[in-house]
Amino acid sequence: MIGGCLSQQHCLLHQLSKHAHSYMQVKWKPPQQQRKKLISSLFTGIVQGKGHVRQVQKQHEFSSLHIQFPTGRTDAIQTGASVAINGTCLTVTSQDHDTLTFDIIKETLRATNLGQLQQGSEVNFERSARMGDEIGGHHVSGHVHTTAQVRQIEETENNRRLTFQVPKEWMKYILPKGFIAVDGCSLTVGETGEDWFSIYLIPETLRVTVLGTKQQGDTVNLEIDAQTQAIVDTVEKVVQQYLQQKDLA
Repeated sequence: MIGGCLSQQHCLLHQLSKHAHSYMQVKWKPPQQQRKKLISSLFTGIVQGKGHVRQVQKQHEFSSLHIQFPTGRTDAIQTGASVAINGTCLTVTSQDHDTLTFDIIKETLRATNLGQLQQGSEVNFERSARMGDEIGGHHVSGHVHTTAQVRQIEETENNRRLTFQVPKEWMKYILPKGFIAVDGCSLTVGETGEDWFSIYLIPETLRVTVLGTKQQGDTVNLEIDAQTQAIVDTVEKVVQQYLQQKDLA
């Protein structure tokens, strides 16, 4: 009887695999907006350095950040340009030499860690990619999906392993050896669990980004890899449709 059950499960999985493969190749096409996003994302996930928050002007459900950048990093930038701050795509509203100002509205304050910034805080930054730039990381849009908390830190002489606590509903998109953007930094996922994942940081990443100074309990921004999300959502949809057709749902 056990052999029969295993045989039926194998047959079902084989049919689902064939059905999903056919759906992905022939039937499924991402929406036009998503296709454009996959082709021409704004950022690469290669953090260009750290900025320093000089001033935070808070109003009701609104903030303005004044961030000082390293010398030369704001050359040729214009009002209206896009810059990723801790992985969040923001618009330059004004410039004073090496200091740029960004306005942050209610939803961004709620969904990211930018509302926690104070005078003196350090942030990751990346200016938007230009046509022909090298994609050294992976395609990053600057649209944060969720936040995570640093649960554990392991230090060695030349490495740092961070473990993050993540809302469970997002873990289906976070796979071992897959891409993820943490505070705008393109990284490879190490291990995963039911509600956590880990990353390993080399000395250069520790030097250039704020991840080298994160402490247990700190909050980081997460952006899921768009292609991974599209594939997982599509396979879930195909499997659900198949089960409904077979009256197995």
